[in-house]
Amino acid sequence: MKLIFEIGNKNRKLDLMPECDVPVADIDDKYKRKKELRLPNVSETEISRHYTKLSRRSFGVNCGFYPLGSCTMKYNPKINDEMAKLPGFADIHPLQPADTVQGCLKVYKLAEEYLCSITGMDAMDFQPAAGAHGEFTGLKLIWAYHRDRNDTGRDKIIVPDSAHGTNPASAAMAGFSVINIPSTEEGFVDVNALRNAVGEDTAGFMLTNPNTIGLFEEHIHEITSIVHEAGGLTYYDGANLNAIMGIARPGDMGFDVVHLNLHKTFSTPHGGGGPGSGPVGCKKHLIPYLPTPRIVERDGILAFDEKSDKSIGRVKSFYGNFLVVVRALAYMMTLGAEGLKNASENAVLNANYMLHMLKDTFDIPFGNGRCMHEFVISLERLKKEKSVSALDFAKTLLDCGIHPPTMYFPLIVHEALMVEPTETETRETLDEVIAFFKELYERAYNDPDSLHGTPLTTPIGRPDEVGAARNPRLRYYSD
Repeated sequence: MKLIFEIGNKNRKLDLMPECDVPVADIDDKYKRKKELRLPNVSETEISRHYTKLSRRSFGVNCGFYPLGSCTMKYNPKINDEMAKLPGFADIHPLQPADTVQGCLKVYKLAEEYLCSITGMDAMDFQPAAGAHGEFTGLKLIWAYHRDRNDTGRDKIIVPDSAHGTNPASAAMAGFSVINIPSTEEGFVDVNALRNAVGEDTAGFMLTNPNTIGLFEEHIHEITSIVHEAGGLTYYDGANLNAIMGIARPGDMGFDVVHLNLHKTFSTPHGGGGPGSGPVGCKKHLIPYLPTPRIVERDGILAFDEKSDKSIGRVKSFYGNFLVVVRALAYMMTLGAEGLKNASENAVLNANYMLHMLKDTFDIPFGNGRCMHEFVISLERLKKEKSVSALDFAKTLLDCGIHPPTMYFPLIVHEALMVEPTETETRETLDEVIAFFKELYERAYNDPDSLHGTPLTTPIGRPDEVGAARNPRLRYYSD
């Protein structure tokens, strides 16, 4: 497919800009462009066709089944987008005086109230632009807390070996050293290993619950107690909150700080580089360290408060991605408390249904036939016996109109595929997908070579991924 710069004609143009309705500024010549702005010379028809072709080459949850494990690719209700398009939300400027955007600040306060109720936290901050950014922010709260207490020797963050890769990365970026502890044969945190790992240098412990295997930690209160007794804090990675909304709260499990992925759990835009939102919630003892400004109410008026001697400061310009929060709030208000709980229950139901239907065909390394919102398949035996890898299987799913699950994660499972069907899929869709999975598994045994060159029906076949990674072409050059 051609780039938009490769179509059209230098003599062709399209001008759809509205007439300027403000005074035109006279710009000094030194600030003016020295050569003509390079834009594609295309007609409206060419623009329409180009972007329509692009849309057809993209695969999203609107196109088909998207079981990307730990990413919760659920359907985004269109009413969320309608709310975000309202002029009072969409047409504001980030530098407007606070008294002119009271409704927008109310959105933040209401979203904070709801998310604190869901997570069991005492405060929520919306500055972080994504989940990993939220992780970094939460870890800086832990850093600030210990330094404020002159407990400067606490520089270790403990993570289980099944953790998301962003956990140790965020901890290292926040200035900590990372201690890795193993999982048990059942896929849970090894409580004895944790007990041996904590000490006077423990700053905190990071955990996703349900974990990346798709299991709820059976000894969660013991885990958080061990860390607290050692003087550390506990961090909840909210990637898998979609499994427990309205059922269990991180705050009640003993966590001090959480980050949420609004694009995962609360049906806001996901992918394509953003916009994301990774709000951070915390218990009372960490509130003084939250980023500034904070939204406060004075005499019935909402305003930004920059004053905080202990704050870690700003982590993003202005105050987060506002329209993403509008979408999340619309989702929460549409479903209500009972609806959010039902969403989690149906997510768990769908995952267990798929697991039950596939467990006699595929190797399921953990869970004893049950899971939360996702489960992990191992194709290690298939790889050894027929040289069909998890990558081969996932690429072939593309020919079935199915987006592949997460591959090769968690690292403690060899040839892993992590499947998360989400609550927005029907039983009929799940039955079709289950049939495809079984059919491909049988095909892998009877005709393994047919899976090595897939996909065959997509706009782009199997690329040279190593070559693309080592020699990326990131810029377009023309004559």
